[in-house]
Parts: sequence; C-alpha cells; structure tokens
Amino acid sequence: MQVEFEALEHKLNQLVQLSTRLRAENHKLRQELVTALSRGKQCDDKISSAQLRLERLLDSLPVDENEQ
Repeated sequence: MQVEFEALEHKLNQLVQLSTRLRAENHKLRQELVTALSRGKQCDDKISSAQLRLERLLDSLPVDENEQ
C-alpha cells in the first residue's frame, strides 16, 4: 500500500509541475498575443493613413481631358 501512495504522490507532483509550467507558458502566450494584436492595430492604422494620403494625392492630380 505504501508503494501505491508513493507512486500516487510522485504522479501528483508531476501534475503540479506540469500545471505550473503550463500556466507560465499560457501567461507568456497571452502577453505575446496582446503584443501581436497591438502591432496589428498599428499596421492597420498605418495602412488606413497611407490609403487616405494616396486618395488625397489622386484627387489633387489634374484630370486628363483626353481620357474618359
């Protein structure tokens, strides 16, 4: 019976270690996700700004009257 308890204790210790490691990894991945989402938002903002500048530039170009 003692051997079974020691085996169970060993397995529980392994489970606790795995759980701790997975929590730390999960926390790290959540931080990386926040960073990636923030960078994605920055890229979207830059693209929108560039699109607006290009549209304004195109609007400011003279129209060729020979083209229709």
